[in-house]
Amino acid sequence: MDRNSIIGFVLIALILFGFFGYQSKQVRKQQEIQAQLDSARLAEEYAQWQLDSAYKAEHPEAVLAPEASAPAVAAPQYSDALLNAAAQAEAQTFTLENSKLEVAFTTRGAQPLSVRVKDYTNYDKSDLFILKEGKSELGFTVYAPTAIDTRKFTFQYVAEESTDSTVVMRLPVGEGYIQQKYTLVEDSYSLNEELSFVGMNLDANRSRSISVDFQATLPRMEKGYKNETQYSRLNYYFPDDNKPENIGNGRKGNKRFNNNIEWFAFQQQFFSAIMRAPEYFNYGEFAIDFVPKESPSHDLMNCSAKMQADLRIEGGNGTASFEFYFGPNNYKGLKAYGHAYEKVIPLGGKIIGLFTKWIIIPMFDWLHRGITNFGIIILLMTIIIKIVVLPLAYKSYASSAKTQALKPFIDKINAKYPKQEDAMKKQQETMELYKKAGVNMMGGCLPMLLQLPILWAMFRFFPASIELRQQPFLWAEDLSAYDDLVHWGTSILGMDHISLFALLMAVSMFFYSKITMQSQNTGDDPNAKMMKAMSLYMMPIMMFFICNNLSSGLSYYYLLSNLITMLETWIIRKWIVKPEEIIAKVKAAENKPAPKSKWQQRLEEAQKMQRQMQQEQSKKNRR
Repeated sequence: MDRNSIIGFVLIALILFGFFGYQSKQVRKQQEIQAQLDSARLAEEYAQWQLDSAYKAEHPEAVLAPEASAPAVAAPQYSDALLNAAAQAEAQTFTLENSKLEVAFTTRGAQPLSVRVKDYTNYDKSDLFILKEGKSELGFTVYAPTAIDTRKFTFQYVAEESTDSTVVMRLPVGEGYIQQKYTLVEDSYSLNEELSFVGMNLDANRSRSISVDFQATLPRMEKGYKNETQYSRLNYYFPDDNKPENIGNGRKGNKRFNNNIEWFAFQQQFFSAIMRAPEYFNYGEFAIDFVPKESPSHDLMNCSAKMQADLRIEGGNGTASFEFYFGPNNYKGLKAYGHAYEKVIPLGGKIIGLFTKWIIIPMFDWLHRGITNFGIIILLMTIIIKIVVLPLAYKSYASSAKTQALKPFIDKINAKYPKQEDAMKKQQETMELYKKAGVNMMGGCLPMLLQLPILWAMFRFFPASIELRQQPFLWAEDLSAYDDLVHWGTSILGMDHISLFALLMAVSMFFYSKITMQSQNTGDDPNAKMMKAMSLYMMPIMMFFICNNLSSGLSYYYLLSNLITMLETWIIRKWIVKPEEIIAKVKAAENKPAPKSKWQQRLEEAQKMQRQMQQEQSKKNRR
């Protein structure tokens, strides 16, 4: 490597490290500012709570709500005495439970209060709640004839119509009532809702639609904040679309649509809260914002969906139905619902997604039937994939081995044409050498390009696979998160830990690049040398930084893939492609002109024309 190449390499490294350092500093500054804002907000809320508590202690008659922490607010005034009474009534809670979910309801607004997913826990082994008490709100607004927002009223529990799987709540309005009926489907993650307006003489023109407002703050559930936010988002699905649109993935966002929307999902990395309107929403306004990592609330993101849906009105009565899914992002489980819920799982684009759905997932499930250790499953998957692509890979490995055998001849050509102006002659003679030896340069590159979709499919599959969640292997306690062999707490260059699997993967990538590049001919070309240095040193370093925060299962797969590839290369060079045979073939053809293809003939003509143009330009410059 010459002096200029070394200087260029050092400058690139300094720029990269400077960029990472600057980004880390900016992130810490933003986190400190947000922490100060959160602390100020919490102090203000606590001070207000103290004032409210003191006032209630002195004026117990002013307390209207059952919660001691709720601020004293003047009772709203409505023309309907029943609504006034409902606005001040004390709330009750009821629980529905099946083998999958435990859903608590409050009569205040007749809405879910919390949703706990059974058989799953958070990273710290605590109960996993998709919706937590006090962190979500679901309300419906109808004009009958004035606006009635269900969140402002306490409904009455209807015991005679409620069962172990159904809860019914009513809000008296005039001579009629608003009814909410929730049904928890047996052995399922589904909750069905039926909203009815009975005896209220709804006007089909003015009250033909209702407003739906669903807001939730989802808690953090995984080990790595960065990885969890990167795969968390808000999805919304247009009927018959190929895949849902989304906002989020670690960034604040909002969208508004007047189109029909079938469902939307507040999607955490591995769990989702989905709300579906069988007859579609006809308007949607979505927003998402992520809670800073250092926030004491330990929340992940704030999601908001403001929708509008049509009412079915007959004889002055109105009804609307909705379906909820609260559960894991399991591909086969979501697909069984038949509403394209499985498309919330990020499996890549159309081609990559098809490969993942029809090959990777079935192979993974097939291996899991008889094997419980997911580290062994990943190993077997890697071996199977390598065997399947071996015919393609063999051409690439063989081409590399033949090129390595030709290195003495290439060195002679480099010595024969040391000047830059002879670059075309050197290239032409090198191509003739390859032709005599039977080396096809495209035969080495094309098979590797064809394998890139597989690498990308695995890059999308592992971080989205809930099956790997909290599954240990070797030193990694969770294959869906990073393995932190060393952890130091504060962020340095955007890192606060070192993943051993990511580090081993980067080291294996370095040695694989070193083996592959032994046969590369850079000559005196500084650009070629720089590219070689980038591939040999910078690519492993960049991949380490990328994978250090990602799934340890993904880094483990890439490590295995590199090791198996190096083994295949060694076997081919040791026993299949024999250098002495290649050398003998070249020597036998030394005094014979190499056959030229039409493509090579056209290339030579182009090179000849280029040399002539350079000579003419040189003559003009001398004049």
